[in-house]
Parts: sequence; C-alpha cells; structure tokens
Amino acid sequence: MKKLFLLGAFALFGSVNAQSGFKLGGHIGAPVGDASKMSTFTLGVDAAYMWTIMKGLDVGVTTGYSHFFGKDRFDDFGFVPLAASGKYKFAKVPLFVGLDLGGAISTKDGINSGLYIYPKVGYQMPNAELYLGYQNIGSERRDFDRDRRIDSNFGAINLGINFFLK
Repeated sequence: MKKLFLLGAFALFGSVNAQSGFKLGGHIGAPVGDASKMSTFTLGVDAAYMWTIMKGLDVGVTTGYSHFFGKDRFDDFGFVPLAASGKYKFAKVPLFVGLDLGGAISTKDGINSGLYIYPKVGYQMPNAELYLGYQNIGSERRDFDRDRRIDSNFGAINLGINFFLK
C-alpha cells in the first residue's frame, strides 16, 4: 500500500511539474486586532512554489516574512509563515481567490508562534498578481506588566504584488 501511494504521488507531481513555478513578491499593510495596539504598519516579503492541479486551480507551499513596526512602548516584531497555499483563477475574468493556511513562527521573545490564515482576492496579470488580503496570526503574548500570557490576534489588511518566476 505504501509503495502504491508513493507511486501515485510521483505520478501526480510529475504530471503537474511542467506547469509549476515560483512566485516572489511583497506586501504593505495596516495592522488590525491586537496588532493595531502594538504596531503602526507592516511590510513583508512573500515566496511560494505552486503546482497547477487542474485548469484554474493551483496549490503549493508558501513562506516569507512579515515585519510589524512597533509604536509607543512596543518594539518591532515579526513572523515567518510556513503554510500550504491554494489559488483559484476564474475562467472568463482576470480575478482569483486564494488561501494560505499553516503556522507562523514568531521572531520576537514574548510572542509565541501560532496559527496562520491568509485569505486573498486579486487581479491576475500575465507575469504578476496584485492582491488584497487579510493576514491573521492567532498567538499568545506575554503581558510584562501583569506577568501573564494573553491570547492575541495579530492581523493586517495587506496590499501586495507577486511576480511569477518561470
């Protein structure tokens, strides 16, 4: 059974490999939720490798880095997402919807890593995509004033662009 599963996986990825590719881009955004109390804005880089599974549907893996710039008494902080990615392109219009789902690794002591969800809508161009997305990281952070852990929602409304590297 294990050999049959591996053979099927190699056949699937071998058949879609000719239509696969890298995406590289960046985003800028406005923090929302708990992040808006601690950050003024966010900048980030995005990287993904996508496979075309069927006409209009791409799946893959994504990573990157999102940097939240601190405000008032809060320091800068950031997250490195590691996620599965899906994208559906509509047939007759140059629009798409997408979703990244996985985990985000915190780069700041006192903020835990957490669940990463990133729905997107966008405009598809021949060599790039322009998107609007809601990045959300469900995490825990340390409240140093009261010496306890607080459930936090680090979110941002982002505008981004990705370029296809073929």
